Amino acid sequence: MLRKLGSAPRRKRARTATVLGLSAAATRGVVRLGGLAFPCALGRSGRSARKREGDGATPAGSWRLLAVLYRSDRGRRPLTPLPVRQIAPEDGWCDAPADRNYNRAVRHPYPGSAERLWRDDSLYDIVVVLGHNVRPRVRGAGSAVFMHLARPGYRPTEGCIALKREHLLQLLERCRTLRV
Repeated sequence: MLRKLGSAPRRKRARTATVLGLSAAATRGVVRLGGLAFPCALGRSGRSARKREGDGATPAGSWRLLAVLYRSDRGRRPLTPLPVRQIAPEDGWCDAPADRNYNRAVRHPYPGSAERLWRDDSLYDIVVVLGHNVRPRVRGAGSAVFMHLARPGYRPTEGCIALKREHLLQLLERCRTLRV
Protein backbone atom coordinates (compact mmCIF):
# COMPACT_ATOMS: atom_id res chain seq x y z
CA MET A 1 0.00 0.00 0.00
CA LEU A 2 1.33 3.42 -0.94
CA ARG A 3 0.88 6.34 1.37
CA LYS A 4 2.04 9.89 1.54
CA LEU A 5 5.33 10.60 3.18
CA GLY A 6 4.84 11.42 6.84
CA SER A 7 1.29 10.08 6.98
CA ALA A 8 0.43 7.55 9.65
CA PRO A 9 -0.90 4.13 8.68
CA ARG A 10 -4.66 3.67 9.02
CA ARG A 11 -5.65 1.81 12.15
CA LYS A 12 -8.43 -0.73 12.07
CA ARG A 13 -11.35 0.25 14.29
CA ALA A 14 -12.11 -2.21 17.06
CA ARG A 15 -15.33 -4.11 16.33
CA THR A 16 -15.35 -6.52 19.29
CA ALA A 17 -16.33 -5.35 22.75
CA THR A 18 -15.14 -7.31 25.76
CA VAL A 19 -17.02 -7.66 29.05
CA LEU A 20 -14.79 -8.02 32.11
CA GLY A 21 -15.71 -8.74 35.72
CA LEU A 22 -13.65 -9.19 38.87
CA SER A 23 -14.78 -12.83 39.07
CA ALA A 24 -17.25 -15.22 37.43
CA ALA A 25 -19.69 -14.42 40.27
CA ALA A 26 -19.47 -10.62 39.83
CA THR A 27 -22.76 -8.91 38.99
CA ARG A 28 -21.03 -5.77 37.73
CA GLY A 29 -18.39 -5.43 35.09
CA VAL A 30 -16.84 -3.22 32.44
CA VAL A 31 -17.42 -3.27 28.69
CA ARG A 32 -14.29 -2.33 26.71
CA LEU A 33 -14.13 -1.41 23.05
CA GLY A 34 -10.90 0.07 21.76
CA GLY A 35 -10.12 2.97 24.11
CA LEU A 36 -13.65 3.06 25.55
CA ALA A 37 -14.58 1.50 28.90
CA PHE A 38 -18.09 1.57 30.36
CA PRO A 39 -19.50 0.11 33.59
CA CYS A 40 -22.22 -2.51 33.13
CA ALA A 41 -24.56 -4.76 35.08
CA LEU A 42 -24.38 -8.52 34.63
CA GLY A 43 -26.68 -11.38 35.65
CA ARG A 44 -27.65 -11.89 39.29
CA SER A 45 -25.62 -15.14 39.20
CA GLY A 46 -22.60 -13.59 37.48
CA ARG A 47 -21.23 -15.19 34.31
CA SER A 48 -21.41 -18.83 33.29
CA ALA A 49 -20.02 -20.97 30.47
CA ARG A 50 -23.01 -23.31 31.00
CA LYS A 51 -25.98 -20.96 30.72
CA ARG A 52 -29.37 -22.52 31.57
CA GLU A 53 -32.84 -21.03 31.25
CA GLY A 54 -33.72 -19.06 34.39
CA ASP A 55 -30.33 -19.40 36.11
CA GLY A 56 -29.76 -15.62 36.20
CA ALA A 57 -26.28 -15.93 34.69
CA THR A 58 -24.84 -13.93 31.82
CA PRO A 59 -23.52 -16.45 29.29
CA ALA A 60 -19.75 -16.42 28.80
CA GLY A 61 -18.63 -16.50 25.18
CA SER A 62 -18.33 -14.39 22.06
CA TRP A 63 -21.68 -13.21 20.71
CA ARG A 64 -22.46 -11.33 17.51
CA LEU A 65 -24.74 -8.34 17.80
CA LEU A 66 -27.64 -9.32 15.54
CA ALA A 67 -30.11 -6.44 15.67
CA VAL A 68 -31.26 -3.41 17.64
CA LEU A 69 -34.83 -2.93 18.84
CA TYR A 70 -35.96 0.39 20.27
CA ARG A 71 -38.97 2.33 21.57
CA SER A 72 -39.51 5.19 19.12
CA ASP A 73 -41.84 6.90 21.62
CA ARG A 74 -38.93 7.17 24.07
CA GLY A 75 -36.00 8.11 21.89
CA ARG A 76 -34.52 8.50 18.44
CA ARG A 77 -33.41 5.62 16.25
CA PRO A 78 -29.92 4.51 17.36
CA LEU A 79 -27.06 5.15 14.93
CA THR A 80 -25.56 1.76 14.15
CA PRO A 81 -24.49 -0.41 11.21
CA LEU A 82 -26.75 -3.15 12.64
CA PRO A 83 -30.33 -3.80 11.51
CA VAL A 84 -32.76 -1.65 13.55
CA ARG A 85 -36.48 -2.17 14.21
CA GLN A 86 -39.01 -0.33 16.35
CA ILE A 87 -40.59 -2.19 19.28
CA ALA A 88 -44.38 -2.40 19.13
CA PRO A 89 -46.70 -2.94 22.15
CA GLU A 90 -47.39 -6.55 21.11
CA ASP A 91 -43.73 -7.57 20.70
CA GLY A 92 -42.39 -10.36 22.88
CA TRP A 93 -39.61 -12.96 23.15
CA CYS A 94 -40.41 -16.63 23.79
CA ASP A 95 -38.71 -18.07 26.88
CA ALA A 96 -40.47 -21.46 27.04
CA PRO A 97 -37.91 -24.19 26.28
CA ALA A 98 -40.55 -26.63 24.98
CA ASP A 99 -42.07 -24.08 22.58
CA ARG A 100 -41.18 -24.23 18.87
CA ASN A 101 -40.43 -20.47 18.98
CA TYR A 102 -38.06 -20.73 21.96
CA ASN A 103 -35.57 -17.83 21.97
CA ARG A 104 -37.31 -16.09 19.09
CA ALA A 105 -39.35 -12.94 18.69
CA VAL A 106 -43.13 -13.48 19.02
CA ARG A 107 -46.30 -11.36 19.10
CA HIS A 108 -48.59 -11.03 22.12
CA PRO A 109 -51.01 -12.37 22.95
CA TYR A 110 -48.88 -15.51 22.74
CA PRO A 111 -50.07 -18.91 23.99
CA GLY A 112 -46.71 -19.89 25.53
CA SER A 113 -44.47 -18.11 28.00
CA ALA A 114 -42.98 -14.99 26.43
CA GLU A 115 -41.35 -11.90 27.84
CA ARG A 116 -42.90 -8.56 26.85
CA LEU A 117 -40.48 -6.20 25.09
CA TRP A 118 -42.79 -3.18 25.51
CA ARG A 119 -42.20 -2.40 29.19
CA ASP A 120 -43.37 0.33 31.55
CA ASP A 121 -39.83 0.85 32.84
CA SER A 122 -37.02 2.02 30.56
CA LEU A 123 -34.89 -1.16 30.53
CA TYR A 124 -35.96 -2.20 27.03
CA ASP A 125 -36.11 1.26 25.44
CA ILE A 126 -33.03 0.03 23.53
CA VAL A 127 -32.43 -3.71 23.17
CA VAL A 128 -29.53 -5.37 21.37
CA VAL A 129 -30.27 -8.94 20.33
CA LEU A 130 -27.18 -11.07 20.97
CA GLY A 131 -26.32 -14.21 19.02
CA HIS A 132 -26.48 -16.42 22.12
CA ASN A 133 -28.29 -19.75 21.58
CA VAL A 134 -29.48 -18.78 18.11
CA ARG A 135 -27.96 -21.30 15.68
CA PRO A 136 -28.46 -23.96 16.73
CA ARG A 137 -31.08 -23.19 19.35
CA VAL A 138 -30.72 -25.58 22.27
CA ARG A 139 -33.81 -25.97 24.44
CA GLY A 140 -33.12 -24.72 27.94
CA ALA A 141 -29.75 -23.12 27.11
CA GLY A 142 -31.03 -19.58 27.72
CA SER A 143 -33.29 -17.14 25.92
CA ALA A 144 -33.74 -13.39 25.64
CA VAL A 145 -30.09 -12.68 26.43
CA PHE A 146 -29.81 -9.04 25.42
CA MET A 147 -27.79 -5.90 25.95
CA HIS A 148 -30.19 -3.26 27.25
CA LEU A 149 -30.42 -0.21 29.50
CA ALA A 150 -29.28 -0.49 33.11
CA ARG A 151 -31.29 -0.01 36.27
CA PRO A 152 -30.14 2.74 38.65
CA GLY A 153 -26.99 1.67 40.47
CA TYR A 154 -26.34 -1.07 37.89
CA ARG A 155 -28.47 -3.57 39.79
CA PRO A 156 -28.07 -7.13 38.42
CA THR A 157 -30.03 -8.41 35.43
CA GLU A 158 -31.68 -11.79 34.83
CA GLY A 159 -28.73 -12.75 32.61
CA CYS A 160 -28.35 -9.81 30.25
CA ILE A 161 -25.71 -7.09 30.02
CA ALA A 162 -27.00 -3.62 30.91
CA LEU A 163 -25.43 -0.20 30.33
CA LYS A 164 -26.34 3.47 30.67
CA ARG A 165 -28.18 4.79 27.60
CA GLU A 166 -25.33 7.03 26.41
CA HIS A 167 -22.78 4.22 26.77
CA LEU A 168 -24.94 1.70 24.91
CA LEU A 169 -25.47 4.21 22.09
CA GLN A 170 -21.70 4.78 21.79
CA LEU A 171 -21.08 1.02 21.60
CA LEU A 172 -23.76 0.56 18.95
CA GLU A 173 -22.03 3.02 16.64
CA ARG A 174 -18.87 0.89 16.64
CA CYS A 175 -19.42 -2.69 17.77
CA ARG A 176 -20.39 -5.92 15.97
CA THR A 177 -19.31 -8.65 18.45
CA LEU A 178 -19.39 -8.96 22.23
CA ARG A 179 -16.96 -11.18 24.17
CA VAL A 180 -18.11 -12.07 27.70
